[in-house]
Amino acid sequence: MALDRRIVELYDEYTHKPLDRRVFFNRLLTLAGSAAAAEAALALLEPNYAHAQQVAPDDARITAERLDVTMDGVALKGYLVAPKTAGRRGGVLVIHENRGLNPHIEDITRRMALSGFTALGLDFLTPLGGTPADPDEARSLFPRLPAEDVIRQGRAALKLLASRPDATGKTGAIGFCWGGGAVNDLAVAAPELAAGVVFYGRSPNLAGVPQIKARMLIQHAARDTRLVQALPEYEAALKAAGIRYEAIVYPDVDHAFLNDTSAERYNAATAKQAWERSVAFLAAETGAA
Repeated sequence: MALDRRIVELYDEYTHKPLDRRVFFNRLLTLAGSAAAAEAALALLEPNYAHAQQVAPDDARITAERLDVTMDGVALKGYLVAPKTAGRRGGVLVIHENRGLNPHIEDITRRMALSGFTALGLDFLTPLGGTPADPDEARSLFPRLPAEDVIRQGRAALKLLASRPDATGKTGAIGFCWGGGAVNDLAVAAPELAAGVVFYGRSPNLAGVPQIKARMLIQHAARDTRLVQALPEYEAALKAAGIRYEAIVYPDVDHAFLNDTSAERYNAATAKQAWERSVAFLAAETGAA
């Protein structure tokens, strides 16, 4: 049985505002009616990384390594994964949610590599000491992360991917929630970006939209009303600037519908459709040398 919509919306508020966990849990208790019901709801909403892993870290089809380098004076730390198949390939920067570089995003990075790209899951919290194990602590760091640091790290990562000997020289970025907004911002700031895939991320500063050179794929959930309501204004700016883009609002799904660590919000059919669309989109824009 599906959870009360008020509980799902409360969890989204907790995740994105963010709410203090004690405040969140007290409000959850009121909605759920008992501690047992509240705990059952949390089990459906909070991430279960082991249950959702699709590609093992030691999968024989990929090579994976911890990245710790400096590019153009910018410290980059993250998780770099490539398929073992020969040939030149596009690079894809994978940008995490506001929980940082966690096991789910690492799994997404491995999935992207199996789809034929060199994929880099970058830890954008590196300037603040890196992603902590506690997701609440991770969320609390994002308001302290300067926007210019996000852009500097993103552009340095794109350069690293494009300069590899097995690269086509063309790069894309895919981001989720906070990371989706970061993809939009990076598209404005980085003319070298060939393709941007946004999963339920906020729009960029609309004044900067004419600077976008990348082709954009923007994917939202119909129940994610705040972002859906902001989409027409972003689309109007994209159209006025002549930017190549596609915008899709998937019906009857929640924010984070692709995140299979959260049983309540994940939608397998829509996630499959959106993922396949994203891979094809990125391949078309980054795959040819």
